[in-house]
Amino acid sequence: MTKSTKKKIISASKPIKRCGWCGNDPLYVDYHDKEWGVPVYDDDRLFEFLILEGMQAGLSWITILKKRENFRKAYSGFDPHKIARYDKRKLERLMNNAGIIRNRLKIESSVTNARSFLKVVEEFGSFSDYSWRFVDGAPIKNKRRSMKQIPATSKESDAFSKDLKQRGFKFVGSTVVYAHMQAAGMVNDHLTSCFRYDEV
Repeated sequence: MTKSTKKKIISASKPIKRCGWCGNDPLYVDYHDKEWGVPVYDDDRLFEFLILEGMQAGLSWITILKKRENFRKAYSGFDPHKIARYDKRKLERLMNNAGIIRNRLKIESSVTNARSFLKVVEEFGSFSDYSWRFVDGAPIKNKRRSMKQIPATSKESDAFSKDLKQRGFKFVGSTVVYAHMQAAGMVNDHLTSCFRYDEV
């Protein structure tokens, strides 16, 4: 057996260290390992995260993840142009859809946010260009050693949230926006002990 083979066997036997919040749920672990904290510059993905983060307010993220595919079907694949045109009949159908979060204020805000989103795109060229200004165009790489060190908000999320509200967005408080920034990789809040910390 060669030295390189021995190293591979040893490294393969070591347990992978992850951020504790994802637990052991396969869906949560997959999201942590493949999506959370990866920088997103695609407007479609950013819009999806924005809508889902708003839906999460007051709920757990795993609840949203389990309903994600249902949301995609119910919300026209998260196409902001289509959602911006939703009428009262469509909103009522969404309210009767057991596969999503049936909160009238959140459902109505998703339409409002789609319209505001398109205005931002028109003004800045893309929502991505608009969003990344709040972190000077590059991810903030934090050095958190424990879950207790991860804040609920930051000065960047405060500024981002304030600006979104001024532009007519709903359910975009600083806590929701910080979660959005974490998901979209605008901040790297993987713990330093997590295998994804350096990868993202």
